[in-house]
Amino acid sequence: MAVIALFITGNNQKKKTLDERITLQRRDKIPYGTYVAYNSLEPLFPAAKVYTSRLAPGYWDSISNYDRRQAYFVVTDKFSADEEELENLLRFVKNGNDVFISAKYFSSAADEFFGCSSSSYDVSFYPDAEEGDTLRISLRKLPYEGTNKYSYPGKGFYSYFDQVDTATTVVLGYDEKGRPNFIQLKAGQGNFYLHSEPFAFTNYFLLHKKNISYYEKALAVIDPAVNKIVWDEYYLNKKMSPQKKKGWMSVLMQFPGLRAALLTAIFTLLLYVLLEMRRKQRYIPVVKKPKNDSLEFVKTIGRLYYDKGDHKNLGRKMTAYFLEYVRTKYKLLTGNLNEEFITNLKYKSGADETTIREIVGFIGYIETESTISSGQITDFHKKLNAFYKQA
Repeated sequence: MAVIALFITGNNQKKKTLDERITLQRRDKIPYGTYVAYNSLEPLFPAAKVYTSRLAPGYWDSISNYDRRQAYFVVTDKFSADEEELENLLRFVKNGNDVFISAKYFSSAADEFFGCSSSSYDVSFYPDAEEGDTLRISLRKLPYEGTNKYSYPGKGFYSYFDQVDTATTVVLGYDEKGRPNFIQLKAGQGNFYLHSEPFAFTNYFLLHKKNISYYEKALAVIDPAVNKIVWDEYYLNKKMSPQKKKGWMSVLMQFPGLRAALLTAIFTLLLYVLLEMRRKQRYIPVVKKPKNDSLEFVKTIGRLYYDKGDHKNLGRKMTAYFLEYVRTKYKLLTGNLNEEFITNLKYKSGADETTIREIVGFIGYIETESTISSGQITDFHKKLNAFYKQA
């Protein structure tokens, strides 16, 4: 009685009249608010936490796009969803969640997306349009049981789905002429439930006689184990203050002419930068491989000693260079020039064994003899050159 008392205005001295404002707002206790429907969610889904949201689909801060067992409710006059919002809802449903939408008007994008054609039109283009003064609706006998026909002496939008794909759509409810006004569409692991008569969720309808059972049965299709429920208010406020966060770039890209001009400018700028980089590329000089002058230095020093006639000292210098060469390149110890040294040097250098033996023998000869002839030092020089070429 306390709630029904909220439906009337005035005082005892004046005639009491019905507040006919249509808000569909969850806080409004007037006849055409949704206070009763919103506050009945917790008793119907005791395991779920109920949230409200004024953010566009996919931008929620209370539920996740990736979790399961969540439900999203929309009760509005106009479900004016665009393609991006519908794709976000589809992703949400496929992950194992349910979306329940009750609206008298579905956007053309929504009609195409759901594969159904709704009979409603946007009344904002028809300011003189009026709603009916009675409403009669019904639910299918299966899966519902008991009383399935409901009515009340209030307003009705009389919207319905005049085309549905029976291969993918289950009809759950009808208007008084037997036309579908409540349908189910499966998507992934979840479901879409589309309802075209939001007056059925207003305070006036639900509190009239036993009509609350319509609400209970209609929502019985939702998984009773849901743990999060969002009551959406985005579409009630979208026409006044869109909540979707869009940058200036996304706004520009909505217009085909501006989008084409912007893409052309970006492509032209990129092409200019690439061509300019190529034109101004700095010449990179060829870096020649460093020349090894150590052998030339040894030859110069050798000629100096040879011209002075100090053949023994020259032989020692040539020996020192040869042993340093072997230690550096082949990592061999040169302290003891024995058979092991000759064998290891042969395998590592690939030089002729006879040449190596003659070099090693002459190195020992230099240390034992007091004088070395020019012919001997020349022959030693030839053997060393033969070794360097083979190694």
